[in-house]
Order: sequence, then structure tokens, then C-alpha cells
Amino acid sequence: MGNLLLVIGATLSGLAALLHVGCIVFGASWYRFFGAGERMAQLAATGSWRPAFITTFMVLVLSAWSLYALSGAGVIPRLPLVRLGLCVITGIYLLRAVAGFWLAMVAPGRNGVAFWCWSSAICLAIGVVHFVGTWQAWSGLGRAAD
Repeated sequence: MGNLLLVIGATLSGLAALLHVGCIVFGASWYRFFGAGERMAQLAATGSWRPAFITTFMVLVLSAWSLYALSGAGVIPRLPLVRLGLCVITGIYLLRAVAGFWLAMVAPGRNGVAFWCWSSAICLAIGVVHFVGTWQAWSGLGRAAD
């Protein structure tokens, strides 16, 4: 099965990608529920292309992150720059967590404290899973493959 934590990280990124697809498919109510903000929800409700475009970008990013975690876990063939990719992915998840907790304190009005705290806790958990999984797999991710 490979590195279990990276498989879990891949699954969580994949689930996040699927939830973003749900926002595109189900529209304004999903954008609201997942905290995208009222502006995105209103744009989706009026049929604007912008929410779907932005959300499609997020689906592609999260899907790539899932593939990199699977690659690092040894479940799929080695992707280019897998060490760097896993480090960047881990860093982005952890940075998003810290930034979200900070926003909850200084600017909670936009999406609310609950959104920032919940989403940051989720990003922190995924970031820690990626960090520990990458650390465990590091020696097997030798530089020769990068």
C-alpha cells in the first residue's frame, strides 16, 4: 500500500477536489455551505462563469496534490520533482492553516470565525499528515528520481 499517511493525504486532497466539483455542479447553496462567501454564491446563482472557473482551478490543483501524495507513497509511478512537490504542498496546507487562524482573529467578518477556524483546522490536519508522511518517505524519494 505504500506510505499510509501519504495515501491518507492523497485521499483527503482528492475528497477536497470532489467537494469543489460539488460546488460547481450544485451551485450557490454549496458555495454558501462551504464558506466561499456570499459574492461567489451570488455569482453562481446568476450563472456567471467565474465561480466555476475559479473552482475548476482548485479542483485541478487539489487533484495534482493528490497524485503527488500517491506518487510519494509509492502507489503510482514517481512524478517529477516529487520531493519538492510534497514539500510545497505541505507548506501550502500549513501556511493556509496559520493564515486562516490569523484571519479568524483579525478579520472574521468576511466568512466568519467558525469558517476560518474549521477550515484552518482541516488544513492543519492535512498539512501535518503530509508533513509526517513526507518525512517517513523521504529517504525513498531519493534525489536521483527528482
